[in-house]
Formats: sequence, structure tokens, C-alpha cells
Amino acid sequence: MSETPVKQQNTAAYYGQAVASFGIALGAVAVGIFNMETDAWVRAFLGVAVLYLTTSAFTLAKVVRDRQEAGQIVSRVDQARLEKLLAEHDPFQKL
Repeated sequence: MSETPVKQQNTAAYYGQAVASFGIALGAVAVGIFNMETDAWVRAFLGVAVLYLTTSAFTLAKVVRDRQEAGQIVSRVDQARLEKLLAEHDPFQKL
């Protein structure tokens, strides 16, 4: 009676598009910073800022994914407990 959710798998094309999009965006920002007509320290500061933003975005994505997966595990355990109680319950048994 339990319904196991189907695990969603991303296609190779979707994965490739995500990687390519990230690479193009990071490359475009790097080229923009490199061609900027300012002092070298300003370009270096912006480069470090972009790297920091990139790593914090990856960390945020991981935290959100981990929280979602933890919620799914808790709901599966609760569902299993409920199914066990319902399977063991006899409505015609005298109290």
C-alpha cells in the first residue's frame, strides 16, 4: 500500500547545459573584469569577490539540498511507523 516516490534523474543534456551555462557566465565575468579600465588592485578585488560569490552559491545549494533530503528521510520514517501501526491494528478487537 505504500507508494515509493520515483527518484528524479536529470538528463545528460540538462547537466551539460547547467555546466556550460555556469562556465560561460564565469568566463564572461572574468573577461569583463580583465578588460576593465581600472587599476590592477580593483580588478583583483572584483576577481576575489566573484570567486567568493561562486563558492558561497555552491555552499547554499548544498545546504538547501541537504535540508530537503533530511526532510524526505524524516517523512519516510514517519510514513513507515504509520503503516506499521495500521497493519497491527485490529478494529474488531475488544478494548
